[in-house]
Amino acid sequence: MNIKNWHSSTLAGQTVKNLRDNHFTAEYFADRDEAVKYILSLIDTTDSVGTGGSMTLTELGIHEMLVKRGNTLLDHSTAKTNEESMEICRNQLTSDVFLSSANAISLDGKIVNIDGRCNRVAALSFGPKRVIVVAGINKIAADLNAAIYRARNIAAPMNAKRLNKKTPCAVTGTCSDCKSPERICRAFQVLHQRPYAIDYHIVLIGEHLGY
Repeated sequence: MNIKNWHSSTLAGQTVKNLRDNHFTAEYFADRDEAVKYILSLIDTTDSVGTGGSMTLTELGIHEMLVKRGNTLLDHSTAKTNEESMEICRNQLTSDVFLSSANAISLDGKIVNIDGRCNRVAALSFGPKRVIVVAGINKIAADLNAAIYRARNIAAPMNAKRLNKKTPCAVTGTCSDCKSPERICRAFQVLHQRPYAIDYHIVLIGEHLGY
């Protein structure tokens, strides 16, 4: 028996059950290739697809696959100006599908995200017809407090560093609830249950992905 695989599948199984109890559609895949196939099966080739900034999706190569299939991809990271970026973010809110990861998912089935511009938490709450959240096993936290801690002290500092933000956490690696103009955690979102009227899918993958 591979003990690491056993531990991952056991935690994921509990999390998937609790996500389903909270009215999300949730699946676990030990293999990333099977997960990607499943994700793509949820997206028609004619769908417009908005995407939140996500290292998980980048590592999986989802963006390139969607473009190759002919999907309209609404990715604000490709914008050349702030005005263009803002327009793409607004269009994400009415996309057919919104793809994102999560900063943390608690074992009892709650989804935690932090955001600076807040386009991601907005689209995760309302607007798109379908939302797909993709997360590695590393995003699972023991409870809601642990999930919030993870978002603030693991995901946020690494993303601030990646984005070259002038924030204390990009130096110390931990959150100080700063007042920096470049602070990226301006909104905290906890989804306790599936928002009304959105087809909501959570895909857990049995490996470490993203931050």
